Amino acid sequence: MADSKLLVPELSETETMDDETARFQELLLQASKELHQAQTTRSESTQIQPQAGFCIKTNSSEGKVFINICHSPSIPPPADVTEDELLQMLEEDQAGFRIPMSLGEPHAELDAKGQGCTAYDVAVNSDFYRRMQNSDFLRELVVTIAREGLEDKYGLQLNPEWRMLKNRTFMGSISQQNIRSQQRPRIQELGNLYTPSSRPAEEGPEKPHLNLWLEAPDLLLAEIDLPKLDGALGLSLEIGENRLVMGAPQQLYHLDAYIPLRINSEESKAAFHRKRKQLMVAMPLLSVPS
Repeated sequence: MADSKLLVPELSETETMDDETARFQELLLQASKELHQAQTTRSESTQIQPQAGFCIKTNSSEGKVFINICHSPSIPPPADVTEDELLQMLEEDQAGFRIPMSLGEPHAELDAKGQGCTAYDVAVNSDFYRRMQNSDFLRELVVTIAREGLEDKYGLQLNPEWRMLKNRTFMGSISQQNIRSQQRPRIQELGNLYTPSSRPAEEGPEKPHLNLWLEAPDLLLAEIDLPKLDGALGLSLEIGENRLVMGAPQQLYHLDAYIPLRINSEESKAAFHRKRKQLMVAMPLLSVPS
């Protein structure tokens, strides 16, 4: 097992949320860059042209921001659940439901008054978009997730207050986007897989929710929900070739999960995201799953 040196030290209390998000993005970027420098992989992306949907207006410290909510049949749809089922899922586990989105690059535009602004294109599945048109709840949810996704990806701080434009469906022009053409199977709920020596949750530390997915054919990412913690101080993390073990201070949490993939433990990295109260782990793979 690798020791806990892969865990990024506790973030300073003086660092802002944007600093924290930027540090984690740098962590994942470094892990991905090291992988692609070590080997040449074939491109698995395809170019799509999203279709206009609706446009919302908000702002940041740098000025007005417009988000074009677009759609494309090439983007996979989310799980097919009713609104009641979705509401229950969100109440029980906010990380349990995901809406696949493609977040485009920022582009400078001029608003109706000729003033400079920034626009972003966010695309979802076309069938899901049509369903969203008839649901204020889904529309609010998509806008919230899109806003948070843009904040995390680009280190923004967007005003949560927004309004939908009535006289235009997009700001500027909608650019083509690249998405992965071969969607790898998602690995769900591996936090439920324990070694025989693990103790039941009621007899010891709480078992945190673990969510794993393949960000790239050779990069596995993990999110471990730790709502009782405010930082990484006291966390321990060990990663073996096919095992992840995490401990928390005061025995608040304990996780011992088998992962059916070969992990490069020496190149794995982790960081605690205070805003989400999650431990984020980037794990390069020694062999690519078929």
